[in-house]
Amino acid sequence: MKVEDYLIERFGLLMSISDLADLLGRSPDGVRVSLYSDTEVSRKLKPTMVKVGRRVYFRTLQVKDALDLEPSEYGAC
Repeated sequence: MKVEDYLIERFGLLMSISDLADLLGRSPDGVRVSLYSDTEVSRKLKPTMVKVGRRVYFRTLQVKDALDLEPSEYGAC
């Protein structure tokens, strides 16, 4: 199974902040704080953000690309 297929199956095409926090192993509040600070990760994730009303979502496939979530040759089983 490809990384894209797994992420879309697990989260759908849009991820909420809690979904992103679950993926990163952080709390939703920690993700919120880090997004609004000027860090390398926040600069990569901000272009993936989509606002729907007052809610903030992240495009799943762009998050995969931004975080470089490809299996390495050493981690593949």
